Amino acid sequence: MRRHYLFVGLDRVFRALLVWLLVLMVASVAWQIISRYFLASPSLWTEELSRFLLIWLGLLGGSYAYSNGMHLGLDLLGPRLTVAARRRQQFAIHGLVIGFAAVVLIKGGIELVLLTHQLGQHSPSLDISLAVIYLSLPISGIMFTVYGLLNISEIVWPQSRSLQEHSHD
Repeated sequence: MRRHYLFVGLDRVFRALLVWLLVLMVASVAWQIISRYFLASPSLWTEELSRFLLIWLGLLGGSYAYSNGMHLGLDLLGPRLTVAARRRQQFAIHGLVIGFAAVVLIKGGIELVLLTHQLGQHSPSLDISLAVIYLSLPISGIMFTVYGLLNISEIVWPQSRSLQEHSHD
């Protein structure tokens, strides 16, 4: 799959971020196990940190999976369509993803972040503003939108990626 060099760089940075989030989550869970079973003094903050990292990892990982066609999808109709109809179908699917990301993740996420910030809500153990945790919604929405636009550009200008490689969308 050939992609524009800016998107290759974005993928590389995004993949590194996801790896670090996973490493931090595994380290947090490992410390929870060690502190609970070997030190007989369970750490209170590790469960909360792991939960927050899982939220970020799930949302950002979902947008990364979407960008690379690794997301869950049903392809019942696509193989039966003509190439032109398949292109229209893919265009519509990516348009719906962009619409969902814009309305639910970006708009709704920003509203949630602002409301949480105004209310001054903080996590009990880590005392982190929940607005920081909820920032994962608009950030992942932006990433879904960017990757959706990239996918649409590859449908409109198929020289960058063949339509056959879209068969798993």
